[in-house]
Amino acid sequence: MIQLSNLSKSFGGQSLFNDVNFKVQAQQKIGFVGRNGSGKSTLFKMILDEEPHDSGSISIPKNYRIGALKQHLVFTEPTVREECSLVLPEDEQWNFYKIEKLLFGLGFSESDLDKDPLSFSGGFQIRINLVKLLATEPNMLLLDEPTNYLDLPSLRWLKRFIREFDGEVILITHDRDFMDAVSTHTMGVQRKGLRLIAGDSHKYYATLEMEDETYEKTKANQDKKRKELEEFVARNKARASTAALAQSKQKELDKMGEMEDLSSDANLSFGFNYRDTPAKVIFRANDLGFGYDPEAPLFQHLTFAMEKGRRLAIIGKNGKGKSTLLNYIAGELPEQQGTLEYHPSTVFGHFGQTNIERLNTQHTIVDEIASMSKEIGIPQARNIAGRMMFSGELGDKKIEVLSGGERSRVMLGKIIAKPANLLFLDEPTNHLDMQSIDALADAIDAFEGSLIMVTHSEMLLHRLADALIIFHKGGAEYFDGTYADFLEKIGWEEEEGSIKPKKKKSKLHHKERKKLRKVVITERSAERKPYTQEISECEIKIEKLEETMAVKNEALTEASNSGDNDAIMALSKEVGLIQQEIDALFERLETATERDEEIMARYEERLQEIDA
Repeated sequence: MIQLSNLSKSFGGQSLFNDVNFKVQAQQKIGFVGRNGSGKSTLFKMILDEEPHDSGSISIPKNYRIGALKQHLVFTEPTVREECSLVLPEDEQWNFYKIEKLLFGLGFSESDLDKDPLSFSGGFQIRINLVKLLATEPNMLLLDEPTNYLDLPSLRWLKRFIREFDGEVILITHDRDFMDAVSTHTMGVQRKGLRLIAGDSHKYYATLEMEDETYEKTKANQDKKRKELEEFVARNKARASTAALAQSKQKELDKMGEMEDLSSDANLSFGFNYRDTPAKVIFRANDLGFGYDPEAPLFQHLTFAMEKGRRLAIIGKNGKGKSTLLNYIAGELPEQQGTLEYHPSTVFGHFGQTNIERLNTQHTIVDEIASMSKEIGIPQARNIAGRMMFSGELGDKKIEVLSGGERSRVMLGKIIAKPANLLFLDEPTNHLDMQSIDALADAIDAFEGSLIMVTHSEMLLHRLADALIIFHKGGAEYFDGTYADFLEKIGWEEEEGSIKPKKKKSKLHHKERKKLRKVVITERSAERKPYTQEISECEIKIEKLEETMAVKNEALTEASNSGDNDAIMALSKEVGLIQQEIDALFERLETATERDEEIMARYEERLQEIDA
């Protein structure tokens, strides 16, 4: 297994890792989390010896093969089959079955195998590289965003493959649902170090949150003690009678380690701006059809009604027309077949690659958001920019210097600046990190309007969609049901013959789901109430007793200085009794906290069942 010892790495004076120690154990499948720019990909490059480290060591056993998914695309052979066979050892050059099995699993057809690799889209070219990696049968996989450009059937295949892979895996992905489905452990970049926890990303972040809370409480107590010592030394060091004691307290102060403030990352924080509408039906799509080639339409005879509050997801393989349909409904493409009848009050916000490409690259972030509406002033635009993680001077950066992920956040800022009752979102999670995706899902969930979304995220589909348009069998069809209903009743063509989920979930409209969540949250609050009250009461009493303790200790110090034995005995007894009370309260606090956490965990399971 690989082992990192005292590993450090800096870029331009900024430290990414500092004295990192970490060892991968046999059969561990590790989900690697951390904010964009925290050093995840850099760590992969150091392990692969593609990037030097400043100090420390990386130990890799002899004959231990590490396979990494290459993001750059270099193809030299005339066919996909021959290109992928390049990686096979000489004694297996004839074993096309191994290559074909992997290619079929990732969505290639029999006829695709004899096509030029360069004739495929970027997403399929990434898959060719993935096949070349998997065919080498490495001991460990380093997968950096392997889900990029993969459609849902390919994602589900890759998920099964990683689960069954007989070796170690470290996986970087912003798709939390995918990561948690395949990982045995979660590792994160935590304040220039690595932290590994058994379990999924939810457990990882919950553990970190609890540890940070404990740290902050400990730091508050230490800061309070430090202040008391500093004040005592300042009052008593100049008096001859107390100088010795002051000197003793100063030594205690000098030995006391200073706990630093915890650093925290900025998070995306927003809500979509809802424009009220009296419409029960936002629009009607009648017999829609469109194709760039008249002889090969992408979809036709598609009819459905978009009801107020409905959440519609468009799903299917890449290249079949999902984004085209979204843009067609949004009026971005010329009409061909059928009609779209919008209610006059319908106002929509559109997030898609075409919109992002239309950002004015010479504008600043603030100016670009302000351009969305004459009603938006610079102060309000700057506030929105801050919620998109462009606070202060960052809001004055020009669009032309921004990364793809940063431009996506600007586009989201423009959408929330405009009140709407219908959202068009085309792969909105692209370029966003895990925390930002969670914030986006929460914002969509809270939006009172309607939604049409193209996504490959099964987490978003399970959580948000209550109707689907499915691209399959050479066309597109409307499906009145959730993604779970689709998997059970229809399923992906590539998975025919596999076991469908046995548990039938009830079809829940978004509003029904919100009502159920509200009921569960109300029940949870009621059950937690006695324990949260107990926690609050204990904390208040402990704080007051600690204040009393500080006063008694100060009096005890004065009694010791004056040699008043009676006072010393009386105060010592009082201090002892107070300490007993504090200890008892801490026991009550611990019991109540544990019970509260058990309740939270139990209700979290119920909420996840509702969202599934």
